[in-house]
Amino acid sequence: MSPASTGASTTVDAVAPVRSSDSRMAPGSPGYRRMSFALFLAGVATFALLYSTQALLPLISGEFGVAASEASWTVAAATGGLALCVLPMSALSERFGRRAVMTGSLAVAVAVGLLVPFAPSIGTLVVLRAVQGAALAGLPASATAYLAEEVRPKALITAIGLFVAGNSIGGMSGRVITGWVAQEWGWRVAVGVIGVIAVACTLAFRLLLPAPRHFKPGSLRPRVLLGTVRDHLSDPLLRRLYAIGALFMTVFGGVYTVIGYRLTEAPFSLPQGIVGSLFLVYLVGTVSASTAGRLVGRLGRRGALYLAGGTTAAGLLLSLAASLPLVLLGLVLITAGFFAGHAVAASAVSKTATHGRAQASALYQSAYYVGSSVGSTVGAIAFHANGWTGTVTVGLLAVLGVVTITVLGTRAARVAALREPVPAH
Repeated sequence: MSPASTGASTTVDAVAPVRSSDSRMAPGSPGYRRMSFALFLAGVATFALLYSTQALLPLISGEFGVAASEASWTVAAATGGLALCVLPMSALSERFGRRAVMTGSLAVAVAVGLLVPFAPSIGTLVVLRAVQGAALAGLPASATAYLAEEVRPKALITAIGLFVAGNSIGGMSGRVITGWVAQEWGWRVAVGVIGVIAVACTLAFRLLLPAPRHFKPGSLRPRVLLGTVRDHLSDPLLRRLYAIGALFMTVFGGVYTVIGYRLTEAPFSLPQGIVGSLFLVYLVGTVSASTAGRLVGRLGRRGALYLAGGTTAAGLLLSLAASLPLVLLGLVLITAGFFAGHAVAASAVSKTATHGRAQASALYQSAYYVGSSVGSTVGAIAFHANGWTGTVTVGLLAVLGVVTITVLGTRAARVAALREPVPAH
């Protein structure tokens, strides 16, 4: 209780600075900076490990003698494992704490990552990648729940944007590094290097992340968990956000699983190192994700989603060109649109859920990575059947789904506003 409320000296109150009663972290504070950097590194490790084979698929196809659609399972198995396990792992984080579950997830994923280079067959490689994805499931939902509990509401979108930016840096650096390393020493050494980098990120993450101050342990009882999940799935807004996340990731998963095949074949015929370097366009995603808060402030959530979807669609159409500069510009637009849309949808889930935030985020992450698995698999099948045009068609259909769902959300919001009673004067 403040001095003012207890009748304490008004002289002191008159000159004392006004302090917020909110003890959660705010931008600019030392704890906020440590937390942001720690989760940034966690995002780097997660995406670098999760997609460590994506830029190497042509080399994996060559060594094991398999088609693109089969090699793509080294990506789809990892994201599928994550999608299946993210909800159970989120329940563990409700009971044992966000920081403990995130640390354990990264530690197991890193250990499996150090085994991946020794896979003797494509089947073993796919199994190891599935286990690695399942281990990583403890990180995404726990991270967003940690932020929702420890960061002030006005800074939440920015904080989640920084975490997503770490994802983009991890995805970019993993692909660039593996591209050049694989060109000289093969794909096995390349994924081993990613494993070592992930070890360093994991250690730094554990040392830097502040201990949670607002976490309250929840129940592990299945009935409680199922009730929370049922509540979230009955919320129309959350359902729309889950679908939007899945559809955006369908585009992204398909494009970046197949782009290596397209650019190493005629008419481009680029070497593996150059193809890996093209993933530097992820830097655009870093910027678009970290500025998602300002975008929502100017356009509103639905306006930001319209812009993200339109940007992604424009990039898909540009990528059809036979000109390398236009293909690169298309990748820039696809990446910017995807990361902006993902950051907006993910932060909206955290703000919408009033309880069971870890489960709400877990359901979003599950849908998101299902979209990745579907995109990488269907995009590869479409590429095998109809070339790059087939992959782009899959992406455009997914963007159409994003726009349609957002339109339905806009209409639902208008109807709800009209039904609100007019306050008496």
